[in-house]
Amino acid sequence: MQIPVLLERVKGNSYRARSTEPFALSARGSTRQEALNNLRAKLQARLKEGTEIVGLELGPRQDPWLEFAGMFQGDPWIEDWKKSVREYRQQVDRNRVSP
Repeated sequence: MQIPVLLERVKGNSYRARSTEPFALSARGSTRQEALNNLRAKLQARLKEGTEIVGLELGPRQDPWLEFAGMFQGDPWIEDWKKSVREYRQQVDRNRVSP
């Protein structure tokens, strides 16, 4: 996961790395890399505590199968397959022994 981080020089020739929501955290370091490493450690500690980022979908849910509806319409292979299934079922019905 990548999140945007603001990295800036602050007084005393040090650096501050800040993240935004949902992880509004800040860390300082004497170098750019140290500030980023300190921020990474804070973020990882927060995630280990059970913090999660989840997506929430609003509005009516679309049926996940809807995108596949009609995908074989007009496909000659499907019509041949349907014919074969019909013939097989008829054959099974003819050979079925009644109890």
